[in-house]
Amino acid sequence: MDFDLTEEQRLWQRSVHQFVADVVRPKAREVDETGEFNWEAVRKGGPLGLLGLNIPEAYGGAGVDAISAAIAIEELGWGCGSTALAFAAHNGLGTMPLVAYGSESLKRTWLPRVADGRGRLAALALTEPGAGSDIQGGVRTRAEKVGNEWVINGSKMWCTNAGIAEYIITLVRTDPRGGSRSLSMILVPTDTPGLRIGPPEKKMGLHGSPTHAVTYENVHVPLDNLVGEEGRGLQQALATLDGGRISIGALAVGLAQAAFEYARDYARERHAFGQRIADFEAIQWMLADAATEIEAARTLVYRAAWLEDQGRPYTKEAAMAKLFATEMAERVCRNAIQIFGGYGYSREYPVERIYRDARLMTIGEGTSEIQRLVIARHVLA
Repeated sequence: MDFDLTEEQRLWQRSVHQFVADVVRPKAREVDETGEFNWEAVRKGGPLGLLGLNIPEAYGGAGVDAISAAIAIEELGWGCGSTALAFAAHNGLGTMPLVAYGSESLKRTWLPRVADGRGRLAALALTEPGAGSDIQGGVRTRAEKVGNEWVINGSKMWCTNAGIAEYIITLVRTDPRGGSRSLSMILVPTDTPGLRIGPPEKKMGLHGSPTHAVTYENVHVPLDNLVGEEGRGLQQALATLDGGRISIGALAVGLAQAAFEYARDYARERHAFGQRIADFEAIQWMLADAATEIEAARTLVYRAAWLEDQGRPYTKEAAMAKLFATEMAERVCRNAIQIFGGYGYSREYPVERIYRDARLMTIGEGTSEIQRLVIARHVLA
């Protein structure tokens, strides 16, 4: 299977890379140290199409293919993990369910607002304090029909973009009896009374990508804010996560590529024992392993994205891509610090930040352990 990019995809890659080099990467350190989100990237990235990767042109988006979307997220990851995660969550989680399952009215009302870069982003709330990976059985947030409205009560956590979002698509329990048809997705505008967004979580890395706890206290939204079919929320969430895993895999590849480039360039310049450290076999092997694993991870990501573009099943391939790419990124970033030596542990050099940012990738969008379960179920079926 050949993943040689088309000329259009290569032009897109160059365009996004230049944007990231000009607007995203120069602010990466500042974003990490201050925790301030890079709004300039939103304002300038919207017209480029980076906020509407999955959104059709009819609703103001770019509507690019899945490989092009992966390319964009990888380039953003190369520039700044925080900004990349916010964009990835916006596209893969916040807009994708609306594009795939939303009514025409919801699409026309909300998608243009979050695609042009002039407003706020989109978010998806799945995880709950007592649930973690248990989406089906762990959802306690409930929505009840009262007249022509849904009334929502409950709480979510680890909601990326909640504090900078125009709306939050929320996974809720609409049938208290439980089962696979008991969950639904509902779009909740962030200015709705009763919706409370907590302060940004204090995290190890990704400081410029805001993550929040969200509570719903008698939140009223119209019945028409249901995203897709009532009772199909679990299936919609799992399908959304498949696409999101490609995105996180691509982001991990971008982080690893950046760490590799910094380490390679440093090894060429740094001298020890009378020669460049790049001339030592130990350094060469770490760089060779990194280059090989990055290329392998990128191919897995492209393959999963290609299957998505073909309309073929890709759950297993998305899990494989995310598993390998995220664990690869952690190894590459670790070795980049090792190549820098003591300087690598200093915040004066970017590999320390990239390593902290990469650490989340094996946890978010399903842990490595969950990915292995998904893969095992498919290969044993």
